[in-house]
Amino acid sequence: MAEQMSGTERRARVLAIAWRTLPAETPGARPRIDVTGAALLALGTLGLLLVIAEPSFWATAWVAGGVLAGSAAILAIWAFAELRTAAPLVNLRLLGQGPVLRANLAILVAGAGLYLLFSLFTRYVQTPIDAHYGFALPGVAAGAALIPFSLLGFVAGKAMPRLVARITERWTYAFSTAIAIASALLFVVGSRSLLVVLAAIALLGFAVGGVFAVIPELVLVGVPREETASVLSINQISRSIGMSIGSALAGFLLSATTPIGATLPTRSGYITAALWALPPLAASALIIATQRPARQPARVSPTQLSTNG
Repeated sequence: MAEQMSGTERRARVLAIAWRTLPAETPGARPRIDVTGAALLALGTLGLLLVIAEPSFWATAWVAGGVLAGSAAILAIWAFAELRTAAPLVNLRLLGQGPVLRANLAILVAGAGLYLLFSLFTRYVQTPIDAHYGFALPGVAAGAALIPFSLLGFVAGKAMPRLVARITERWTYAFSTAIAIASALLFVVGSRSLLVVLAAIALLGFAVGGVFAVIPELVLVGVPREETASVLSINQISRSIGMSIGSALAGFLLSATTPIGATLPTRSGYITAALWALPPLAASALIIATQRPARQPARVSPTQLSTNG
């Protein structure tokens, strides 16, 4: 109890110091938040994710088709509204630039592949012994299994600037996606060994860290400095949607390989699902690798921003 009180007291002191020392917001017009755009985008993507994650929708074709059609209609309305809003959630006109469109498409597809694998790995290590595969790791141990993921992700973030200087952003991105593919293949051939699965998780962490570290450089090719924030926000949304699709796809693929009356998928279901990550990862690398190099206007690089921040 004393430790809890001391922790609470420390938080209260930090809050009091912040309240006294941080400058007040300067008077002026408050930035406008595009609530309508955010709500429409959330509804449209929610319908798409539901159809992917819930195989039961496909039991009745008209239900699945109706949800997909409704999601498409909502997203069309969202795009129409964003193009006519003074302060849009996403400046869709910027997507008309080739490098911006390619980078966002690449991270959308890569996010699906990366987080398909992440969802599979984290579920696999916690699979109960009754399934005759997996490692039945409890919550704390399963969390500890992600330490290699985080460590290698950190290492990748630090290593990417040097790698970019040697082989350019495009090939650094392709290298990171190749590491993710190697992670999936390692899991496929060695999923019976905990050490091998941990190695696959570590490789995936490096790939995620590398992809997310280099993608800002790719998405800002040819973008004026005043549009940097808008372009990066678009990329963040594309990445989040891709990650959500990957997680939902993992649930769908595992559900499809769960025998009738069983509560757990088969081991081969995990293997098949991991192989499903290969096409989007390869496609993402191809999208970036085939992009023509373009001259960039003077701007502050994302690496400099993170260093100065």
